Amino acid sequence: MRAETLTLVRILVIAVAAYVVIRLGSAAARRLEQTMSRGAGIDGAERTKRAQTIGRIVQKTLSIVITTMGVLMILRELDIDITPVLTGAGIAGLAVGFGAQTLVRDILSGFFLIFEDQIRVGDVAVVNGQGGLVEEVNLRTLVLRDEKGAVHIFPNGEVKTLANMSKDFSYYVITVGVAYDADVDRAIAAMQEAAEAVTKDSTLRPHILEPLEMLGVDAFEPGQLVVKARIKTVPLKQWIVGRELRKQMARVFSERGIQMPTPHMTVRLDRTRP
Repeated sequence: MRAETLTLVRILVIAVAAYVVIRLGSAAARRLEQTMSRGAGIDGAERTKRAQTIGRIVQKTLSIVITTMGVLMILRELDIDITPVLTGAGIAGLAVGFGAQTLVRDILSGFFLIFEDQIRVGDVAVVNGQGGLVEEVNLRTLVLRDEKGAVHIFPNGEVKTLANMSKDFSYYVITVGVAYDADVDRAIAAMQEAAEAVTKDSTLRPHILEPLEMLGVDAFEPGQLVVKARIKTVPLKQWIVGRELRKQMARVFSERGIQMPTPHMTVRLDRTRP
């Protein structure tokens, strides 16, 4: 009876110790996130994204490792020979290794995604042509949620193209159609006036890094010239600034009487008979 009691006590100690180590590891990971997140402005936001991504990976890995070790130690206390378990796990691991090349590729690709700081939790990215908000960056998978709420999961080894739209800074690119017989310089001046109105907005000013950059006439299209411009913003704020910029441009164009080109259709009736 005494031996059984001691065994139960040791099992309890192992379970509590495992729990405490996991909790301490989680606290250390959170502390690491806070340390890495130090900084102000854009630098602080970028550090925070990277810290959250690394912190989650550390917590998940630590929990798996400690839980596995704890279970093996408890089995040993119960006088269950874990040698066959370890041997079987080794053989199974070897067998799986030959057939799990894709898994290994995914993990290696995930490691380099995180190590090279290519993408972080909270970024907006386009992966293999699919855009969305990055919710998770794991060693094996990358999880995006699009604007409709659908979740897209990509194995890291299958990521062929990756465009991070919110790293360091962002641009909002805007194009405006101008009729061929209109005064292009007048339209450009109206776009700049609208941009100045946006920069004077106290709620939007902190999101704007540089004034509107006019790129000029970008294309000749049927019925219109295309004038392109862009404005530099902090990450993830380009759409908020862009929507207000379009709104102000519509107002200024209306006030100045600048008409936007509208598509026309010409119908010709042939009254001749064969």
